[in-house]
Amino acid sequence: MVWIPGGEFTMGAPDPGGIDNNRVGMHATADSRPLHRVRISGFWIDRTEVTNAAFARFVQQTQYVTIAERPLAAADYPDADPAVLQPGSSVFAPPVQPVPLNNALRWWRWEPGANWRQPEGPRSSIDGREQHPVVHVAYADAAAYCAWRGGRLPTEAEWEYAARGGLEGKRYPWGDELRPGGRIMTNSFQGHFPDHNSAEDGYPATAPVAQFPANGYGLHDVAGNVWEWVSDWYRPDHYAVQARQAEVSTDPSGPASSFDPAEPGAQKKAQRGGSFLCTHEYCSRYQVGTRGKGEISSGANHLGMRCARGSG
Repeated sequence: MVWIPGGEFTMGAPDPGGIDNNRVGMHATADSRPLHRVRISGFWIDRTEVTNAAFARFVQQTQYVTIAERPLAAADYPDADPAVLQPGSSVFAPPVQPVPLNNALRWWRWEPGANWRQPEGPRSSIDGREQHPVVHVAYADAAAYCAWRGGRLPTEAEWEYAARGGLEGKRYPWGDELRPGGRIMTNSFQGHFPDHNSAEDGYPATAPVAQFPANGYGLHDVAGNVWEWVSDWYRPDHYAVQARQAEVSTDPSGPASSFDPAEPGAQKKAQRGGSFLCTHEYCSRYQVGTRGKGEISSGANHLGMRCARGSG
């Protein structure tokens, strides 16, 4: 872990101005605003995303079974086809030709048998990918792993403060340019999304951790590679609430409950950092102030975690 000294920062991403805030592209989405001041106490956080090797040690010692490895309860889905109740998870499945970007189901599929051991399904494995980030972890899986290590998931404010690496108001953890001097700084999507990833960065999917430069605090992959769970419930209006309540929020832990107008019944936690699928063409949320979200019992092959611990 890396020690992150306490301090104060401006959280969120600025309004790009003159752009449809509901559209995802090379700008921050509306739930990343308004900008607001936050004070953070010092804490520890993982230098890298949690790897397959590290998660395997946890499973070996505890016999933990992830949510993706468990069948869905028929009582919870009385109208569902029994075939879709078998264990599995969501896997990126690029189409063979360009498609409209208004429906992510065009490039995601439910894959029976996909889980952290078999990231693309039953014919895949993590052999040779021991230092890649673990994926297909639901929120409870991530929380259980961090607790086993004597830690916890970071809050959203802690995560962003650490990811900024001491830089104030920058678009990325390293500055304002995506490729300073032409250098690729993160594992993301190059080419034409979603049908053709040129893998100019060397990785068509996840990369081993710490293959790209660290930020100012020594953290790797806080932009790209895989999304990371944080502990806060997700609400798109929470930053506005914080800004109204206090001039400076101290160690905020997020709202008391979840609400996403797009899926009012879903319980969602915030996610941070973007993934190997982020691109200026569709999802630019490898920008350090931007936000993601996910239903707590779901995982995917671009979703992982890193752990935190308090100062004690």
